Amino acid sequence: MAASEVGGGMRGEGRHRRLIGLEDGRVVASARLTTGQLSKEQTMDKPSPLGFGLGLRPVYYEDILERNPNVDWFEVLSENYMVPGGRPLAMLERIRADYPIVMHGVSMSIASTAPLDVEYLKALKELADRFQPEWISDHLCWTGVHGVNLHDLLPIPYTSEALNHIVERIRRVQDFLGRRIAIENVSSYVTFTESEMDEWTFIREMAVRADCWLLLDVNNVFVSSFNHSFDRASYIDAVPVDRVVQFHLAGHSEAETHKIDTHDQPICEEVWLLYEKACRRFGSISTMIERDGNFPPFDEPLAELERARSIARAASHAIDEVTA
Repeated sequence: MAASEVGGGMRGEGRHRRLIGLEDGRVVASARLTTGQLSKEQTMDKPSPLGFGLGLRPVYYEDILERNPNVDWFEVLSENYMVPGGRPLAMLERIRADYPIVMHGVSMSIASTAPLDVEYLKALKELADRFQPEWISDHLCWTGVHGVNLHDLLPIPYTSEALNHIVERIRRVQDFLGRRIAIENVSSYVTFTESEMDEWTFIREMAVRADCWLLLDVNNVFVSSFNHSFDRASYIDAVPVDRVVQFHLAGHSEAETHKIDTHDQPICEEVWLLYEKACRRFGSISTMIERDGNFPPFDEPLAELERARSIARAASHAIDEVTA
């Protein structure tokens, strides 16, 4: 597939660096999963908002356990806990006793042409059965083929062929897990000459046809809008309100010609403004702040979380005034 580079191509550092010592050794099984419908019991209404959460990272384990912070919920990286035992699971057991969680993955590779990894899905389901997350999410991307994990969230062409392929795979995964999943928009650094539609149209069609939820990463919208020169407000306005169950907020890094989604900087003012717009459009949505490098003292992500609360509260009041 032909692709045109933006500002030097894709970043060299994969976001899978977040995984703590997890080696890629799984054998990909042949995916004999049916494409059916979720049962009436499994077809749930849209989840209630959880409030304002943080990503659960080992560097903050002790702060969380000792301080009982004003955090409503935590997002955990699924692959970090798909292990037989050890400190990660012990910490998750303790924190899960006091907080709701959601599970967020980086290895489902939903857009790959390789067969779905049944062993991975079994481990994911076992983890979900054990810890009962409010929902499970992963990314609109591929991460490898032919048994090789490239440890990055790789982009796709927005074509009808890709849409049909991904919709079918999401349905299979949802049937296997017995629940809807949420799919996240990724930041991107290349565009494909084969694309037949814009990203937001693709995502809208995917969510409706696959009957899945959406995780709207506001920072990724901002990063990609800069890299590809599209209107970020139009993106937000095109995403279906009834499908979004979660927002991601994060910081990014600046390169000479493009922005890179690194999660190792404070959230910038432009992303806060875009988050305000998203709050006005989507209403009360579970919001989570990601930090995956250059970790500051725990008070800093807590302060960003309070700012998110304040912005969402003001947006809610503005909506109430308009509808009164």
